[in-house]
Amino acid sequence: MKYTFSDKIAELKPSAIREIFKSLTDPSVISFAAGNPAPESFPVRELSQLSAELFQTNANQALQYGITEGYTPLREAIEERQKEKFGTVREGDNTLIVSGGQQGIELTCKVLCNEGDVVVCEDPSFIGALNSFRSNGAKTVGVPVEEDGISVEALEETLRTTKNVKLLYLIPTFQNPSGITMSLAKRKAVLALAKQYGVIILEDNPYGELRFAGEDLSTIKSLDTDGIVVYCSSFSKILSAGMRVGFVIAPQELAKKLVVAKQGEDVHTNLFFQMLCHAYVTRYDLDTHIRSINELYRRKCNLMLSCIDESIPADRVTFTRPEGGLFIWGTIKDFSDSSALVKKALEKKVAVVPGSAFLCDLSATSPSFRLNYSTPSDEQIVEGIGRLGEVIRSL
Repeated sequence: MKYTFSDKIAELKPSAIREIFKSLTDPSVISFAAGNPAPESFPVRELSQLSAELFQTNANQALQYGITEGYTPLREAIEERQKEKFGTVREGDNTLIVSGGQQGIELTCKVLCNEGDVVVCEDPSFIGALNSFRSNGAKTVGVPVEEDGISVEALEETLRTTKNVKLLYLIPTFQNPSGITMSLAKRKAVLALAKQYGVIILEDNPYGELRFAGEDLSTIKSLDTDGIVVYCSSFSKILSAGMRVGFVIAPQELAKKLVVAKQGEDVHTNLFFQMLCHAYVTRYDLDTHIRSINELYRRKCNLMLSCIDESIPADRVTFTRPEGGLFIWGTIKDFSDSSALVKKALEKKVAVVPGSAFLCDLSATSPSFRLNYSTPSDEQIVEGIGRLGEVIRSL
């Protein structure tokens, strides 16, 4: 039978990252391609104890249906923590528990964008978000990212000249894939532009607490007094990625529509894991746990950067030097397409992600590539960067 796919899906390409994962069944391949948290960052002992306790004392509720908005005690705990630490919850905001931050991104687009509407994104940007926007029939338009975040001048020009812009998607802190953090001045300028042009900002902040250098910056949501910022984050990078527990904080009117949209997708987020998250954040010191993760990532990032300095010629490739998050972004000088590097690296049993995977234009090429330092072991970082250096010198 010949299958005819919907217009929303027909042109979508598989995630380059997930395609690279298929090669990782070979145990000899060193992967810098993932975006996974380090396995040693999971509080396994505590989660094991809390899980057993939940099954012993509250299994009937944990295994039952829940309300779409999410487990109320967890929502309350999130709101209290977000308000006290980050100022992201304001009067009139509601919190919705979602199945990972990815669902929060997808639901926001579904609620706000009609077929053919435009989502303006940093270029490069998170491939999962880009595909969510495209699958909802939205067009993605990219704005270049500079050393201190999105180009404000290019963003203003895009907002001024592009029709039907409904959403501005940003990862201001330790951006995926570049690792770049948007300056406070740019955060304020971007917020002012969004207000001027009547565009909702979707602030995606899954990495914001993974800071191991520099000073914390205000979230864009905390600066918003007009109800134009939807804030999305999750427990994936600070507790467990596999539990798929994220949250969206949005103005009440918008949040109600997000709930309706979620009811059509999965009814509610896994209740057992919501209850497990709540038990952990109320029984243990989450901030101390996060500090331990950041010390781990500080060491891993510094190790990868020192190996880069030793093994990769600085006159051939430039690299970002992040203050947190999970990623380092390399750009090959006088090159237009990093796909040859990616292919040759895989032949050397090293997996990296081509920069083109993160672009708004599906047909565009990129001289850049993304490295992840959280997942590989120290030994793999040393060996893998050494191999990558050999490949780069051979190009």
